[in-house]
Amino acid sequence: MTRVPVMAGKKRRGPGRIILNIVLVLIVLAWTVPTLGVLVTSFRDSRDIFSSGWWTIFPHKAWSKIGEIQVEEGISLDDQIVLDGKSATFAEWREGIETSKGRRLKWYGNKRTRMVEVFERKWVGFSANLTLENYKNVLAAGEITFKDAEGKEISRMGQNFVDAVLNSLAVTIPSTVIPILIAAFAAYAFAWMEFPGRKSLFVVVVALLVVPLQIALIPVLRDYTRLNLNGSFLGMWLAHTGFGLPLAIYLLFNYISQLPRDIFESAFIDGATPFQVFVRLVLPLSVPALASFAIFQFLWVWNDYLIALIFLGDKNRVVTSALAAMVGEKGQDWHLLTSGAFLSMILPLCVFFALQRYFVRGLMAGSVKG
Repeated sequence: MTRVPVMAGKKRRGPGRIILNIVLVLIVLAWTVPTLGVLVTSFRDSRDIFSSGWWTIFPHKAWSKIGEIQVEEGISLDDQIVLDGKSATFAEWREGIETSKGRRLKWYGNKRTRMVEVFERKWVGFSANLTLENYKNVLAAGEITFKDAEGKEISRMGQNFVDAVLNSLAVTIPSTVIPILIAAFAAYAFAWMEFPGRKSLFVVVVALLVVPLQIALIPVLRDYTRLNLNGSFLGMWLAHTGFGLPLAIYLLFNYISQLPRDIFESAFIDGATPFQVFVRLVLPLSVPALASFAIFQFLWVWNDYLIALIFLGDKNRVVTSALAAMVGEKGQDWHLLTSGAFLSMILPLCVFFALQRYFVRGLMAGSVKG
């Protein structure tokens, strides 16, 4: 009697699995490191931002001054200058030269000082000079002041980012809720109700997924101008609802159509109307799909710049328009740009992490039948 070997324990990881994990780690780092840089920079003092990189707040090796060398008066500065066994011109000493002893010599000031500073690489501990002043200046509406790397005081007008955030919320929340409600009704009807032209209408909805929204902007803008909707929040809600409905209906249809038929039959036998079935059964059971689309729609509307620029303009400036204006007006003020950028990231991140447990289930809706 032959024995069949039984595989015990986990399978050994092959080289392909290891390479895949390495690639995934690199991708995560490629996305995380810049975000960390924006976060750290947004809290740093303006003078520190202009003089050093954001990574310098962490422990690292840096050139630290350990002494000075006074050049004798008899040494000509127009010829080669020999210091610590190194020969170089005055211009080269001003740039800084490393010696064989691991030190760095750099001429201080002009020729009249006749002084050379000596630096040596030493470990510098965690040195975080963090402040909330950058966020206050971005959120403010009046005049703001800060200092550059040379200590000069610079005056700017605040970006009034609070109004931009409130305007974005006024656009994004209704533009997320309205398409979800309409799409849920439509998906339920396409999945479980019989009516003339059901399949043809669903084909039209799917076909609208491949239509670029850019080709509809000008005709919609002309209609908005005639209806006096241009520059209003209502116009933005209608535009985002129309552009987001095809994907919402398709995504929710895939999920709702896979719900067990038995629960619908039992509900109809008990005398429930289609509306009652939708409210009491379909909506509670479709939470993963609804949350998944809510994440997509919220992020698309919050990060939208084109539609807001065309239909809303500067009358009610949203976050993306405010950031674009900051790049043009304050392109050299990194501390303000990074603070504004991170303010625009906080709310979408909160929405994603709050709904992420439904995200995968919603994406897999209707992909597997069983």
